[in-house]
Amino acid sequence: MPRFGAVITAMITPFNDDGSLDLEGAAVVALHLAATGSDALVVAGTTGEGPVLTDEERIDLFRAVVEAVDVQVIASTGTNDTAHSVAMTKAATAAGAAGVLVVTPYYNRPSPAGLSAHFRTVAAATDLPVVLYDIPVRSGRRIGPALTIELAREVSNIVAVKDATGDVAGAATVIAETPEDFEVYSGDDALTLPFAAIGGVGVISVASHWAAGQFSEMLASYRAGEVERAAAINHSLAESYSFESSDEFPNPVPAKAACRALGLPAGQCRLPHAPAPEALDDQARSVLAKLRQLSPAPQSVA
Repeated sequence: MPRFGAVITAMITPFNDDGSLDLEGAAVVALHLAATGSDALVVAGTTGEGPVLTDEERIDLFRAVVEAVDVQVIASTGTNDTAHSVAMTKAATAAGAAGVLVVTPYYNRPSPAGLSAHFRTVAAATDLPVVLYDIPVRSGRRIGPALTIELAREVSNIVAVKDATGDVAGAATVIAETPEDFEVYSGDDALTLPFAAIGGVGVISVASHWAAGQFSEMLASYRAGEVERAAAINHSLAESYSFESSDEFPNPVPAKAACRALGLPAGQCRLPHAPAPEALDDQARSVLAKLRQLSPAPQSVA
């Protein structure tokens, strides 16, 4: 079993109607996710609108979710400022997080040497396991296989990477050349099964807000050699993959619509994400209904 489990949900952050942080709602969402198949939760990441939370809100959110659930909570502490990332990592450690997720510094576009120094400095600020987050579409700079391998070999508490590069071949290189206990997670829901095929341990997911069971069953089926069943589950998730983010409605706008469709506290996203129209909530209800119809019946996988 992977250190943090196979299906990790990158949790939304609920807001009240006035845009304020809804900590009680966050506990409700976290409990729901833990009860419906999420092995662990990422808090205040991209899906959790971390960039628009104040430091105080982020720390309060870490504490609230850690206190609410028994599953492991991974705190997203990376920013584009190394000193700020260190401060948030220390705060997450004090709040009881099980690990930290550290994104590539965005906007700055540092050199590989700068990236290396950044991640090493943040990792040195905590005894917690550190998960690198490689998402060049949002950060403007890729960590890449070579640096990931270097950090995995040389920094003892850098233990995993969330790979949202879309480069399955690059991920295979990382898996082949890192220590055996270094773990690679798909950061793209649609590539969960391909990543499993090259040795990835699971997914840090958006659609697992409403489909954690399907992701878990898909991964378990694949690892049990039930490849056709895994493929069928993957096919049933296709609409969720396209729904969860688009140019018109980028993540986490659709994820919050799905949570509203499930009756969970969510609220709207904070600007610069525009409020979702009612049509998106209608679409969310349709996606959830179709998924229930299409998903193969759960089976016990030996």
